[in-house]
Parts: sequence; structure tokens; C-alpha cells
Amino acid sequence: MSDKPSVLFVCVHNAGRSQMASAWLTHLAGDRIEVRSAGSVPGDQVNPSAVEAMKEVGVDISDQRPKILTTEAVQASDYVITMGCGDACPIFPGKKYLDWALEDPAGKGVEAVRPIRDEIRTRIEALIAEIDARQEA
Repeated sequence: MSDKPSVLFVCVHNAGRSQMASAWLTHLAGDRIEVRSAGSVPGDQVNPSAVEAMKEVGVDISDQRPKILTTEAVQASDYVITMGCGDACPIFPGKKYLDWALEDPAGKGVEAVRPIRDEIRTRIEALIAEIDARQEA
């Protein structure tokens, strides 16, 4: 087990919001935080509009693939951040659960995905600040 804080992002298809969130966290925090993402019903591929929107800000997620949500991934994470997956996420004591109400980028063009991408970045920056403050406490 790592002593690094760990974050799991969960959405239904693990194709848009959770992929962008995990990429932002990796991009902004480097290897200080362990990052996972998964979906309750993973899609076949990452949303092309999400890939394009992230590429515009210099973050490449074209090599990512949707992954199935497992109990082990939840157990191994300190923070579990859900994005519209409802009750599909198992609950374990001692974890910090956050539900981010974000618009689903599925089926939307890159113009519609940009504001979602930017909102996720803002939330990730706040999350990093919270994790850092907990580490220092």
C-alpha cells in the first residue's frame, strides 16, 4: 500500500467526466496523488469530444480506455468522487465521498465539452488544495 493519497473518479461510462478528471489530477498533481477512474457500465471508448477538449489544453487522454468499477478500486482509494453514477458505487467507512454534479458530455461536440472540462479543472484544483492541507495537518 502506498502512503500517497488516492482518488477514484467514477461516472457511468468512464468515457468523459471521470477520464477528464483523472487526467487533470495527474497533470496538475504529478505523482503526488494516486489516481484511478472507472465506470459502473463502461463504454467502448473515451468520448472523442473529451479527448479533443483535453488535447486543446495540452493533456493527452487518447490512450485511455474505459474501465469497470470494482470494489477493490473503491477500497484502495481515500477519496471517491462520483459524477452521476447514482447508487452504483459501493460505500465503505473511512472514505471521503464527493458527488460532483457535472453535465454529461456524452453525445456533445467539443464546444459543449469545453465548459465541462474547465469546471472539472476548477474542482480538481480545489481538491488538490484540500488533499495538500490534510497531508500537512
